[in-house]
Parts: sequence; C-alpha cells; structure tokens
Amino acid sequence: MSGRQEKESQFEVRWMLACLGSVAAVVALLAVFVDARSPRAALAQAPAAAAADTAGYPIVRGLYLNRFAAQSGPKLRRLLLLADSTEINAFVVDMKDEFGLNYRSTNPKVERNAGDGYGRIRFVKALVDTIRAHGLMPIARVVAFKDPVAAELNPSWTIRSEDSSAWHDKEGQAWVDAHNREVWEYNLIVAEELAAFGFAEIQFDYVRFPEPYQSLPRQVFPGATGSKADALTGFLALARQRLAPLGVRATADVFGLTASARGTLEVGQNWEKLSRAVDVMLPMIYPSHYPRGAFGVERPNQDPYTIVKAALDTARTRDEALGISRAEHVRPWLQAFTLGKPGYGPEELLAQKKAVYDAGYHGWVLWHPGSNYEVFATALEPKDSTRPR
Repeated sequence: MSGRQEKESQFEVRWMLACLGSVAAVVALLAVFVDARSPRAALAQAPAAAAADTAGYPIVRGLYLNRFAAQSGPKLRRLLLLADSTEINAFVVDMKDEFGLNYRSTNPKVERNAGDGYGRIRFVKALVDTIRAHGLMPIARVVAFKDPVAAELNPSWTIRSEDSSAWHDKEGQAWVDAHNREVWEYNLIVAEELAAFGFAEIQFDYVRFPEPYQSLPRQVFPGATGSKADALTGFLALARQRLAPLGVRATADVFGLTASARGTLEVGQNWEKLSRAVDVMLPMIYPSHYPRGAFGVERPNQDPYTIVKAALDTARTRDEALGISRAEHVRPWLQAFTLGKPGYGPEELLAQKKAVYDAGYHGWVLWHPGSNYEVFATALEPKDSTRPR
C-alpha cells in the first residue's frame, strides 16, 4: 500500500469511528408517519436537475470529493466521467479539512495554518476551470471549527479545560473556539480566497462545538459573550454578508438531528437560528446515524426512505414557520456508504432520492468518505442536456 493509499484508508477509518461515536450520542426522536411507495417508479416524476425554483439557487445534485480525490488525477477523471454520463451537476471539494488547507494561500497568516503531510492541490484555478468545463458547479467544503492544526499553532484560539489546558476530544484532537472572532476571520479569509478561485459556493462544515461527553473534561470558552447558537449564527451570518457581494453562496452542513430536535443541540446547532443565516442548509440525514426507534422506525438503517422523508418533512415545517418556502433552501446529504447492516447500494440510494422528491425538495449531495461512488452509478439518472453552473 502506498503512502497516499494508507492516508486515504486512515481517513476513512477515522471518519467511520467518529460516526459511531456520534450515533451513540443521539437520542430517540418522535414518531412520524410517512408513505413508503416504490422508489424506482417514483423517480420518473423527479424534477430535472437543470431546473431552478429561484434565480441564483439552482438544483444541485452533487458528489463529495475528499482532499485525496481532488489531488489525484486518475480518480478525478473517473469522477468526471461519472458526472458526464449522469444527473450529477456539482462537486463538493475538500479545500480545508481537519488536516489543514488543501491549497496554498498567498496570505502568510493563513498559510501558517496549512498543515503538513497530506498533500495539497497544486493548481486550484485549473481544477475549478475543469469542473466548470464539464458543466459542473464547483463547491468548496470548509471545515470551520474542528481544526486541530490551527488550534495547535494558535493556543489562544482553542477551547480550554477547567485547568486552562487545551481541551481534547475523544480522538485526542483540539478544537478552535467558535466564539473567537479571530477564528471567524481566519475562516472567512479562507472562504474569500476560495471564492477568488471561482468556487460558486462555500459550504461550511463542522459549524458546531464538540460533543460534551461526560467522560471528557468540561469545555471552557474564554471568549464567550453569548450562547453557542448565537456564536454559530453570528459566524454564518457574517460569512453570508462577506460572500454575497462576490456572487458566492454561504451554506452550512448540520447534524440530521438539528432538523428534528426541538431547541438547540448541545453542540450549539439550532435550526431556526442557522436556517435564517445561510443560503442553503445541508442536514446530514444518514439513516445509519439515527438510533433505534427514530421516527417510529425500529432499525432506521434498514428503512432509508422513511428516515429521509420524515427528517425533511420536519425541516420543511420548520422553514415554513420562518417564512422560508424556497425548496432549494434545504439540500440534504444522502448516505452513499455502508455503516452497519444492511450494505448500501443502488436501491438504498434510490429510496433516499425518492424521499427527497416526495418531501418537496429537488437537490442532494452524496457522501462517501473515500469518494467512491461507482457502486451507486445505476441509481443515478442519465445526464440531462442542460445543467446549472
């Protein structure tokens, strides 16, 4: 196994272990009744991906590309071939993750937090131009607050323990404090640099605080002047304000539970507050991440349609209460990986897609930690003649 392959494998294993920890922390949700018709038949009535319900908010059907996929010419070409022949019209590319930056910044204050040992994209503008040349929308994923690289290099930015030492999560990683305005500015400069490369959207991930497990020391936030939810909302609202004049959307990944739980999660995510602050909300409604009994389903991972439909119904109800009716304001992450039983393949993806459309939404993004989507190709509709850019 090459060094790159080993790092890719470690990345996938770390992500899967983190998922298992998150699943263990989730509480059961309220039961919701939903229809469960045949997914493949219903997809014939799905709206074309080229359509858009509001100017500037196209229907996005995307793939996630981790940093290694974006750096690998052969893998990128395979993913482009998949997109060229199917409904896929966007790539969500890791440009800043928990390993640091996936590009070289010309700003010394940003570059010092780049990280080391995981490679970086050499020619970002060429990558963006290539994505656009294939009729795809380039979206930059930016991990905001799970940033052990910046935490190590900037001790004043970190969440602390009660003894004033840096707080660490179950993986032994430090997090930067989302209350800290210097952390905000660092992430916003990164976002603006990526906008200058030509990305159409900056998708902020880990816009949250770490889980406060009882087995870990209590978290202390030296720069806090308000609630966790207010800090996250303030950051995203400012990001939207800074990016809008550049013609770039500000969007946010959130826990699937954020769309369903009342009030604010312990990680600081509150649907009502965050939804009003961003252009698009992306709830991670992976069936494998829901506990037994969620939405009245004994084994959520075995019933992807019901879980996705119920979660999105809740999101729509909450958005409508805020006066937000635009369908493309919610773009869910769908499960294109196996975590537990059953193994996920085309039928499970078809069920999730049908649930999205039945809930009144049109777009989605597929997540596989290794960016391996070949097994799901038969669940993707053929390429349409016109695509949003």
